[in-house]
Amino acid sequence: MFSDVRLPTAETQEQFMAVRRDESRLAPAVSALVRSLGLGDERVERFADGSLPVYSVGDRHVLKLYPEVYLPEEYDTELTVLRAVEGRLPIPTPRVLGAEHLDGWSYILMTRLRGESLAVAWPRIPRDNRLELAAAVGETLAALHSVSSPEVGAVVKPPDWDAFLRARREACVAHHRADGLDEAWLAQIPDFLDSVELPPSTPVLLHTEVMREHLRVVRDGDGWRLSGLFDFEPAMRGAREYEFASVGLFFSCGEPEILRRLLLAYGYRECDLGEELSRRLLAYALLHRYSSLAWYLTRMPAPPRPTLDCLAAHWWAL
Repeated sequence: MFSDVRLPTAETQEQFMAVRRDESRLAPAVSALVRSLGLGDERVERFADGSLPVYSVGDRHVLKLYPEVYLPEEYDTELTVLRAVEGRLPIPTPRVLGAEHLDGWSYILMTRLRGESLAVAWPRIPRDNRLELAAAVGETLAALHSVSSPEVGAVVKPPDWDAFLRARREACVAHHRADGLDEAWLAQIPDFLDSVELPPSTPVLLHTEVMREHLRVVRDGDGWRLSGLFDFEPAMRGAREYEFASVGLFFSCGEPEILRRLLLAYGYRECDLGEELSRRLLAYALLHRYSSLAWYLTRMPAPPRPTLDCLAAHWWAL
C-alpha cells in the first residue's frame, strides 16, 4: 500500500530539525502517502504553524506526521487522547480516520474542524461574545478533565505527577537560565516557589496548551461560537490547575474578566478566586515543561513592578 512512500530520515533531533521545514524533501512523500490513502484528488497544503509537519488534505481532512524515534510519545499520546475524547466534549475534536507507523515516522489522518482560528477572529469579536466563549472554554475543560479510560491511564504521562513536579522544581532555575531569563527574575524563583503551596491533586487528563491558536470558531448569526479544540500532542495527566497556566498566558492573555468567566464556568466559586489561586497558577507556569518566562515577558502586559508577586496578580488577575 505504501510502497512508493519514502519519508526522510528523522531518527535524531538534528535530523528532524533539518527536515521538518524542508518541503522539498517532505512534500513528495506526503503526496505519495495521500495517494495511498485514497485522497489523491485532494489538494495538499502545509499549515504554517506547529512544531510537527501538519497538512490540510482538501477541506475535510488533516494529516499529521510524527518522527517515530525522536518523538515516539507524541504520536501515542495524541492518538490515545483523540480517541478518548471523541464525542465527550461540548465542542468538536478531530476524529481519527487512520493511523499507522511508516518508514521511521507515524501519521494520523483526522477530520478537519470547521471555522477559523480564534486567534485570528478575536479582534473582531465583541466583548460580551468573548465572555461567552470564555465560559464555553471553561465548560469544555471541565469535561476534558473528567475523561478517563484505561488507555489514557496507561499511555498519557507522567506516571507519577508528584515526581514530575519535584523534578521540574529542582530544574526550574536552570531551565529558565538556559532560556535566557534575566538574573533579577531568576533570583526570585526559589523563594516564590517555596511560598506557594501546591495541594495534592488526583491527576486528570490535561490538554496543557489551551490557547486561542488551538481553538476554532464560526460565526453563528450575530455572534461567534466555538467549533473545535485540537492539538492534543502535548496532553498530560496531572493537577487540574496546571491547565490554567497556558490559559492565563495564551487564552485570557492577562484580561481579568475573561479568566474569571472561564474559571467560574469551569466550576470554581467566587470565594476561590483570589491571590492564592493567582500565585498557584504562576507557580505552575514557571514549572510547566515548556515554560519560557523570558518570552512571556515580551508578549504579556508589563507588571507595575518587576516581581513575581506582581506577575501573579497582573497576569492571572482575579
